Amino acid sequence: MTCVRPKQPRLQLDPERYEQLCNQVLRRDCWRCQSCGRRSNLEVHHKEFRSHSGDDSEENLITLCHACHASMYHGRGDDFSG
Repeated sequence: MTCVRPKQPRLQLDPERYEQLCNQVLRRDCWRCQSCGRRSNLEVHHKEFRSHSGDDSEENLITLCHACHASMYHGRGDDFSG
């Protein structure tokens, strides 16, 4: 018989801690878009969207420029699931 484990609650940080984490991710990614390499208009993207139970963790965040980030929401972006 297979046991089904209960779903773990997703990690969602308060705004101040989330901002600190975003700055940590930007530093980790050397202030570059991880898709095209741009160094301007940077944003932090959830690989697994919050709306799909993605959490606020360094492993789930990636630096993208605004254009690449926008393309993720229009279904034209690369898969950044790692």
